[in-house]
Amino acid sequence: MSDPEMLDEPTNDLDTDMLAAMEDLLDSWSGTLLVVSHDRYFMERVTDQQYAILPGPDGAGRLRHLPGGVDEYLRLRAEPARPGAATAALDGSEGKQLTTLSGAELRAAQKELASLERRIERLQQQAAQARTRLAELDQSNYQLLGAETAKITALDDEASALEERWLELSALLD
Repeated sequence: MSDPEMLDEPTNDLDTDMLAAMEDLLDSWSGTLLVVSHDRYFMERVTDQQYAILPGPDGAGRLRHLPGGVDEYLRLRAEPARPGAATAALDGSEGKQLTTLSGAELRAAQKELASLERRIERLQQQAAQARTRLAELDQSNYQLLGAETAKITALDDEASALEERWLELSALLD
């Protein structure tokens, strides 16, 4: 894996032809890009994931994943700030009753989040290693291939379940 490339306000002072050419180039980019931009249309066109620095419960800026893209960022910026501890919807949906975490609950959630990150990374590494071993197996031995594929699927499923919990906790802590 190569190092990520960084683009800082790449659309500044570009005419529309050059902007279109840059978007087309970046659409086919196979590496990792870190794009810092105020151009929401450009960001949504050339990136798969968006993040923003938003104030946390303590008022300090925190990096937050925005699965809903720039629209989610605008919605979050429009929400009135809630002082104190972290808040989140009880069932993960908008417009429902909010709950506030106590200090102990907040620390426990942060600890679980860090643990989940380590477990997800370990499962992803195990699945990648299993895929490499799968390619080295006798491709005519369908039973062995099926058994190994089942192990990979189990690792992927477990990682996916942990990622769902990670997303729940992340939303709770943001």
